[in-house]
Amino acid sequence: MAGNDSRTGGLLASAWLGYSLFFWFYPLAWLVILSVTHWQFIGVPRFTGLQNLLGVMQDRLFWTSMLNVLRFLLWYIPIVFIASFLFAAGIKQLKYGKGFITLSFLIANISSGVAYSIVFSKLFSEFGPVNHFLQEWFGVSVPWFTNPDWAMLSIALIVTWKFVGYYGLILYSGMLAIPGDIYSAAQLDKTGRFKQMWAITLPMMNPQIVMVMVLAITVAFSIFTEPYLITGGGPLNSTTMPMVVMYEVAFQKMKPTWAATMSIIVAACSFLLIWLFRKLFEKNIEIV
Repeated sequence: MAGNDSRTGGLLASAWLGYSLFFWFYPLAWLVILSVTHWQFIGVPRFTGLQNLLGVMQDRLFWTSMLNVLRFLLWYIPIVFIASFLFAAGIKQLKYGKGFITLSFLIANISSGVAYSIVFSKLFSEFGPVNHFLQEWFGVSVPWFTNPDWAMLSIALIVTWKFVGYYGLILYSGMLAIPGDIYSAAQLDKTGRFKQMWAITLPMMNPQIVMVMVLAITVAFSIFTEPYLITGGGPLNSTTMPMVVMYEVAFQKMKPTWAATMSIIVAACSFLLIWLFRKLFEKNIEIV
């Protein structure tokens, strides 16, 4: 009996190991090989040492895109967190239709990036319905995609629309985990709603908040479809993101080894930022 269990466990483990070797370890090993070689999709890679790294370090557009990630995060994190928190709080207050509303918001998360990018490019165009509404009611017209100061905000709003339902459900699960007795005790002490949120809700939702922030940082480093299709990285490279640069370097400039080196740098910076955020803000929360 024990032998059968061992064989079954071995088969299950080998299936997972085979999957990991094929879809994770092999691509990672190939990525590392490309980063220290010269190769243009055909032939055998030729070892070049640190030449790719030195070339990437001097690529101004790549480092501009890395700064754009930080600019994107400055817009995206507060917007998506506030929107997701309000969504979670609203769902918690609903008595009927929670499933329908939740699924309605989650549709955005699984929607085609190409499709909704086209839709939003029309909505926020210079003569689109959004600007038409602003002109009719407030007498202003916003250059959503043509002004460097507005373009990144526009991309952040579109990406927020995609993820607000997903992040909101994560925060909603954190809200449900907080015992109601804590709020009852706070009400007996005549604690206001804002103070309850600041002193009870947010601290006790720390795991969910950290998870949402980690996902947001990951999205910022991996965003591609929206800036590529809507703004093309412009105006003046203000929305050029690392993934866009890597794509252009690999398939337009025919330098896949440079793109491989860039991807390693992006992954390292993403990991470092996530590690730093968790180190500063993650806490162990125990509800007894």
